[in-house]
Amino acid sequence: MSGAVGRLHSNLKVCRSLPLLLRLSSETLVDFLPVPPKRLRICHQLIQFSYFNSSNSCHVASKFDFLAQFSPFDSRCTNSLNTVINSNERRKLAVGISKIVKKGKEHLLRGFCNDFCPFILVKIVKLLVSHQVAFAFFKYVFRDHSDAVVRHCCVAVNLLVAEDLRLLSQDVLTWVIQEIGEERSYKVVWREYYRDALNYLILDTVTRSFTNAEMTSCALEVLARMREVGGRPSESAICVLSKLLLRVGDCGSVWKLFRDMVRKGPIPSIHMYNTMVLGFCRRGSIRIGESLLYVMRKFGCEPDVYTYNILINAYCVRGWTWKALNWVDLMVQTGCSPSSATFNTVISAFCKEGNIVEARKIFDRMQEMGVFPSTALYNTLMDGYVKAREIGMANMLYEEMRSKGVAPDSVTLNILAAGYYKYGKEEDGDRLLRNLSVMGLVPDFSLSDASIAGLCWAGRLDEALELLENILEKGVPLSVIAFNSLIVAYGKAGLEDKAFKVYNIMVKFGLTPSASTCTSLLLGLSKIGRLQEANSFIYGMIEKGYPISKMAFTVVLDAYFKKGDIMGAQGLWKEMEMLGLAPDAVAFSAFIDGLSKGGFIEEAYDMFLKMKGKGLVPNNFAYNSLIYGFCKCGKLSEALKLEMEMREKGLLPDLLTFNIIIYGFCKQGWMKAAMDTYIEMHRHGFTPDVVTYNTLISGYCKQFDMLNAENLANIMQSSGWDPDVTTYNIQIHGYCRSQRMNRAIMMFDELISDGIVPDTVTYNTLMNGICHDILDRAMILTGKLLKLAFVPDVVTTNLLLSNLRKQGLPQRTAMWAQKLREIPIEFDEITYKILDRAYHDLEEDVGCSREITGKSLFVDFLMYMTYDFIHRNGSYHKTNVGPFEITDDQTSMSLEAINR
Repeated sequence: MSGAVGRLHSNLKVCRSLPLLLRLSSETLVDFLPVPPKRLRICHQLIQFSYFNSSNSCHVASKFDFLAQFSPFDSRCTNSLNTVINSNERRKLAVGISKIVKKGKEHLLRGFCNDFCPFILVKIVKLLVSHQVAFAFFKYVFRDHSDAVVRHCCVAVNLLVAEDLRLLSQDVLTWVIQEIGEERSYKVVWREYYRDALNYLILDTVTRSFTNAEMTSCALEVLARMREVGGRPSESAICVLSKLLLRVGDCGSVWKLFRDMVRKGPIPSIHMYNTMVLGFCRRGSIRIGESLLYVMRKFGCEPDVYTYNILINAYCVRGWTWKALNWVDLMVQTGCSPSSATFNTVISAFCKEGNIVEARKIFDRMQEMGVFPSTALYNTLMDGYVKAREIGMANMLYEEMRSKGVAPDSVTLNILAAGYYKYGKEEDGDRLLRNLSVMGLVPDFSLSDASIAGLCWAGRLDEALELLENILEKGVPLSVIAFNSLIVAYGKAGLEDKAFKVYNIMVKFGLTPSASTCTSLLLGLSKIGRLQEANSFIYGMIEKGYPISKMAFTVVLDAYFKKGDIMGAQGLWKEMEMLGLAPDAVAFSAFIDGLSKGGFIEEAYDMFLKMKGKGLVPNNFAYNSLIYGFCKCGKLSEALKLEMEMREKGLLPDLLTFNIIIYGFCKQGWMKAAMDTYIEMHRHGFTPDVVTYNTLISGYCKQFDMLNAENLANIMQSSGWDPDVTTYNIQIHGYCRSQRMNRAIMMFDELISDGIVPDTVTYNTLMNGICHDILDRAMILTGKLLKLAFVPDVVTTNLLLSNLRKQGLPQRTAMWAQKLREIPIEFDEITYKILDRAYHDLEEDVGCSREITGKSLFVDFLMYMTYDFIHRNGSYHKTNVGPFEITDDQTSMSLEAINR
């Protein structure tokens, strides 16, 4: 073999003054060795291949790209070549090119690298055989985006259509118009090149390409041209375009296309109607979807099971499961037999609602109708029983499944094993796996997967890892499920290093990580704030060609917002779009929520409009995030408009929506409107919760209306809700602000007697009241607080520093601040404002001549105790709650916690 490589080396000529770099993998070398040396004489170009290691990852020599020699353009023509094709495509492309040389067609490569000739390009991609490899070659060599090269690409598209390679021609043209943008595509590709085309196949390809690139106006114009020349557009092309138009919200164009089909053909088939029903239902226009079902009958097209399933699913997604069940009855009455998927949708919806009894009734009813449940349907109901903690019923269903000859799969085992191990029945879980193993009902790898997953559910992670390693040593195959179970479990436990250890084992044994693998690892990194590593991991996965979902980006995006890094989140969003991963509704909702909570409400609303413009339907979460953002910044009218729009779109306000609106009214001091909303909640069938009452009590306390605050607290208890620490903190703060310290102390004593543990907010609220109360009572209350061993935080230091300054002791304020810096302690914005005022008092000699009183000495003593505690313990709790904003922030934080 070494002699053959030596002869190969001597027959290759170097061009463009590049050093010889011939490093071949065994796979590529096999393709080269039988090639006669004379065929390897590519005079103007040197074919150089990088070494591919066992993991198939490509190591490219620095400042040299071996594929660049096959492109007629300078590699500096674009800065994004590395993201155009991944390492897997590069490997396959290298093998494909080696086969071209082996066939004696190297003159094509030589000719193409000298000039971007569309005829030679088509010959090369035909020789590459595989659609994926041929398209990868085009993506790589299309570096020059000049008008002349774009026209050459159009010629190549025509040739590919003539060669009956229509899918490849669509992909090539789609790539070209995406790269050059909509404006140039319309001008160069359509107006200058294809506008006068008469060939139906060419026009159909152009229509589909513009549709794939989401350039709807261009696609519609091409369709119009097709009708002008007497052609009839294919129904499949119109369906794809209609789907896109519905997604971006251009319903008018959809109806126009539909009218043209009815008048001029092709006559809409059931596929077209189903596309429209699905599109309108996804936009939230379920009534239009229903109307289409009746319209199609007028045109001689009967709804099929898919039509009904689309509507039934739309109702279930909205939470209207009982109405969905009515559609099942109507379906049966019209003679259309429900499928297993029909019942699966409804049963799954009832299970999610926790109505497992009704789900079981439907399950039994479907069998009476002659629809026999599949494994997936059994799994759905079994999962519902497990989540309802009815493990016995789940096991009975499993036995029923086996008795009827329905084969369990790995999902079935995971559901049962997870239920046993999660709810403390590990012995039953072990017995289940042993029985299955003895009976040989499932493959060994499924049992191994379930065993590892069960140990993870039981929290025995080290045992699970040891079992996994033992199984691998014995040569028993494992699926990705086993590895994912361990990765998820380690991530939840905060052991990211061990999670990555499992990931590395998976890759080492040749398993391709799934999209959920990546998402789980990213979730773990994001939870502990290692966002830079998360970013690097994403790009590493993309480079290796591993699957990565939009959810992975959403996970990291949400982490940026929780960290308060708005710029980082926006940067990740732009990178996501650049990589061609169009954000979905979940990603948009997370982005809107993060911007709203960060105070960027205008930007959040712009993103909301962009989301709707792309045809994505906002859900309650997106609306609630925006409504909260507007309420928080005082724009209540905009919040109410959104709430009205939400109703018009068919989305019913939920408990959180009402709580946010009440919060908005209370923040503005409009207590009558807040109480009206509270009453409206009852009319809509919602039961107010602790957050509702705390928000209203807080609103009355802000108005110094402690009588109504007390009444609401009593109503809250009579409604079955026990007050929590937030309820007491709000009332204590209200009494302190009203200078009713006796009542505040009584409320504090009541809190203790009810067995509720006070928190730092309670402590800081009372400390603030102490600083303004009479000295004797303040000292008694301080003694009580000290017995409870409260831990001071930055809010405590702020209120004490503020009161020292107000007592006429700016020197002591500055002195204590300096001593706190030496600990050190992290100051916030409020601290620096207090210190600025203290330094200003010193400069102006304001209040510095006041007589030192017993009260000022007492506050100084409290400051000493706080400093001493922090100094001895070396830590403190940081919080964002200001000393004079406890009520508002407590309510908003509670709402934020639920919103998350």
